[in-house]
Amino acid sequence: MNNSTIKEKAIETLEIEAAAVQKLTERIDDEFIAALQCILDCKARVIITGMGKSGHVGRKIAATLASTGTPSFFLHPAEAFHGDLGMVTEQDVVIAISNSGESSEIVNILPIIRRIGATIIAMSGRRESQLGQFADYFIDISVEREACPLGLAPTASTTATLAMGDAIAMALMSCRNFTSQDFALFHPGGALGRRLLLTVKNVMHTDDDNPLIHKGKTAKDALFVMTDKGLGAASVIDDDGKFLGLITDGIIRRALAKDNNFLDEPVESIMFTSPLIIGPDKMAAQALHVMEQHKPNPVTVLPVIDAENRPIGMVHLTDLLRQGVV
Repeated sequence: MNNSTIKEKAIETLEIEAAAVQKLTERIDDEFIAALQCILDCKARVIITGMGKSGHVGRKIAATLASTGTPSFFLHPAEAFHGDLGMVTEQDVVIAISNSGESSEIVNILPIIRRIGATIIAMSGRRESQLGQFADYFIDISVEREACPLGLAPTASTTATLAMGDAIAMALMSCRNFTSQDFALFHPGGALGRRLLLTVKNVMHTDDDNPLIHKGKTAKDALFVMTDKGLGAASVIDDDGKFLGLITDGIIRRALAKDNNFLDEPVESIMFTSPLIIGPDKMAAQALHVMEQHKPNPVTVLPVIDAENRPIGMVHLTDLLRQGVV
């Protein structure tokens, strides 16, 4: 096989599968809408089942549904016939996938699912099949031909099934007004979850790790506090513990470049009186944004100030990096 043949067959496959997916737009009809309304009204779970390649696609559809607001899981039809049908309740909706509609493993469990009382939605290429006739709703995933040159390996049909599954999931997601915060709740381990769920309170240094210094203390005292806490800054407080400003190692370095007489001066005489601050309930991603937006040089620490103007913590850029907020 030469290079031109490889390129030709690859392009042909993509064109066949793209055409199959495009054809699905004609299948978004009243019955499709009724099937989705049935899912929206479902008080339990959407159970996906399929055999072989349809089963592999079904697992992905179930995962997509579950992560976008529709409780769902995959049920292997062979295992279902040997006890796993106990997972199905009369309140569930079962989406059975079979391009031919005649897969014996699927057909064999349909009467039991019907007896249990669950609603059946068929995703098939043949309405006249046993699956198509048995189902309460039918979603057409038929294709004109497979991309396989032998017409045997499921290719265009599985692509169409997967695309239709995504269409179902995204339509349901929109109907449920599923937000990015909802998505993050189901993906706490991902970057999106960390950005949308992690608050400043979750990452700030607090209690004994929160660098504080009284306004009357000297710059030398502040240097010891900053060294001990390791954050390169300390919040300056008054007699009532209220926030007055921020002293940083940068301030001390710049002062040392001139002389060291300032080391015995009170910190309130050299502190930043209006530094950037943030509240504990703000998102960690917002803390990062505040740091990055400071021009010309981004800051690396933010005092965390509560509603009573008390410095209850401090967040450092490295904390945000460590948590994967970036």
